[in-house]
Amino acid sequence: MGVEPKNNNYRLYAVIAGMLIAAICIVIKLTNIQWVEGNHYRKIAKEKSVKTFVIPANKGNVYSSDGSLLATSVPNYTIRFDAMAPSKADFDKEIGPLAAALSKKFRKPKSEYLAKFLKARRTENRYLLVEKGLSYTDYMEVKSFPLFNKGTYKGGMIVDQKTVREHPIGKIAERTIGYERVDGDGQARNAGIEGAFSRYLNGKDGKVLKQKIAKGQWKPIRDNNEIEPQDGYDVISTIDVYIQDIAHHALLKQLEHYSADHGCVVVMETKTGDVKAISNLGRDSQGNYYEKLNYAVGESHEPGSTFKLLDLIALLEDEKADTSSVYDSNGGVISYRGKLVKDSKKGGYGKISLARGFEVSSNTVLVQAVYKAYKSDPKQFVDRIYDYKLHKPLGLPFAGEGRPVIRTPEDPKWSAISLPWMAFGYGVAVTPLQTLTLYNAVANNGEMVKPQFVKEIREWNRVIKKFDKEIIHPKICSEKTIDKLHAVLENVVKRGTASSLYSKDFSMAGKTGTAQVDYNKGEGNLYYTSSFVGYFPADNPKYSCIVVVHKPNVAKGYYGADVAGPVFKRIAQKIFTDSPTMNKIKGLQGKSKKVEQAYETYIAKSADDLKRIPNVKGMPGMDAAALLENLKLKVRVRGIGKVKKQSIPPGEPLKKNETIILELS
Repeated sequence: MGVEPKNNNYRLYAVIAGMLIAAICIVIKLTNIQWVEGNHYRKIAKEKSVKTFVIPANKGNVYSSDGSLLATSVPNYTIRFDAMAPSKADFDKEIGPLAAALSKKFRKPKSEYLAKFLKARRTENRYLLVEKGLSYTDYMEVKSFPLFNKGTYKGGMIVDQKTVREHPIGKIAERTIGYERVDGDGQARNAGIEGAFSRYLNGKDGKVLKQKIAKGQWKPIRDNNEIEPQDGYDVISTIDVYIQDIAHHALLKQLEHYSADHGCVVVMETKTGDVKAISNLGRDSQGNYYEKLNYAVGESHEPGSTFKLLDLIALLEDEKADTSSVYDSNGGVISYRGKLVKDSKKGGYGKISLARGFEVSSNTVLVQAVYKAYKSDPKQFVDRIYDYKLHKPLGLPFAGEGRPVIRTPEDPKWSAISLPWMAFGYGVAVTPLQTLTLYNAVANNGEMVKPQFVKEIREWNRVIKKFDKEIIHPKICSEKTIDKLHAVLENVVKRGTASSLYSKDFSMAGKTGTAQVDYNKGEGNLYYTSSFVGYFPADNPKYSCIVVVHKPNVAKGYYGADVAGPVFKRIAQKIFTDSPTMNKIKGLQGKSKKVEQAYETYIAKSADDLKRIPNVKGMPGMDAAALLENLKLKVRVRGIGKVKKQSIPPGEPLKKNETIILELS
């Protein structure tokens, strides 16, 4: 009987020992996974199979004061193609018709699409860009095209959707309507109404818990895990689309004529401070003008002669002089510490009254009057400016409001020429909107009100927040002074520097301003800021307005009456006479055949139907809105698509200026 070699037993024992050690390690690892690291792995497993999805809230709309839509959110679609998804038979059969349909829709060569698709199939491209920036209507049409109508898995159509903010009236007032966005560095860049009132507009996103199922799809787990999104509120602005259109085109025409660098115009309702129109246009490198920056709010600059209104108020209120006080213009030149103050008219105006000096904008007269009255106590003059809060920003809700510069005798930069220079609008800086606020106070019989850009925050018909008139100063001066200011401001237009603007058909009052820019750089580098600020009608002011034009072509003209004044007159005339503007807002011109057909069908039924609310359900939203506006109704639109609900039932008596809300699908 043979004996097994002893070393074979050792091998067996070694194998058994190894297996035993491996088993022990496995048991230890399993125990560790189960009890020590169990929570960690269970969390990973849950994250891969169960996930919380965000349900975006619908952002609120921004409306004009008359209910016109200024900003709204619309879906934007990008179409891509998975070239490997369709079967060979489907691809070969339908890729040609698909290319033909896309060619017809987007007006591109069929061969261009066909070449892209064939290359994508050959290179196994699963994410080929087909078209981007499509509307919902375009997306639905493309979805019905050959091959794409088979869906994602058989047809290869991939859809990326995002929501974009649209301005239905185009680029007009774009800076004031504003935006809310994040730059490349992840920093928030908010502007205008959109940025200032984002907490109301954005709403609150919802959440839903979903579980992963087959083919990468997710389904909600339970209803009690869902948090419904809260839609954003609507913001009702003070902007009037009609006045905005007038102001925009009046400014644009003048900027183009004078090849100016930039400019702004603001129209404000006198009693309330509601800003009815604001346009800010800057020139690009190609010479085109667009809403570049909000100059009216953010640009603080030396105002020049429009600042002289403060001289007159202070002198009259402090009884340092009267409008009849006489001053010698000294041949149009006076000197302070070696610095010359000159009148625009060579030789000056001789001896004239303070009122006449203001009307013809005599620098020598106004500077003499202020210096003589306040040289021993300049703080008394500056304190009045501080009393009107012109040394502080207006406190508007917008980011980037310009900071004014009004120095006091305690300021280290105050000098012996600070007071006389301040008297004709130099050595100080204010924004156009601050200047307008002062003139509006004079038009409003002394009550200074804060400019307002938003009237209400609403949720459908429910007012969430109302913005009432805010008074900065209840009475900037006495009635006696106000009456004298009204007279001289009206005479500026009748017989002063703005006499070229005078019209017997409607009255205006205001002040011209022409300020030198970069005057410290020498004669060869002189530029000008031309302005006009005032109100209309002069006898019962309803609106105040300021126009500022920076760096007009000097060869064509630079005086405030010539450059800025005509813009003011054009705006006042069109608003005063209620004549329609000849310029159309881009995107709104032309008539809708659908609306005309619908309107003709509606009015053709019977004369009695003209007195009742029509049924617009099923009509495209914009067509329905146009139809109802033709019937003198105020229309509010919510959503996009076709009308699925109207707040006033069809057949109800028609009441002009009644508000009807359309809910779109």
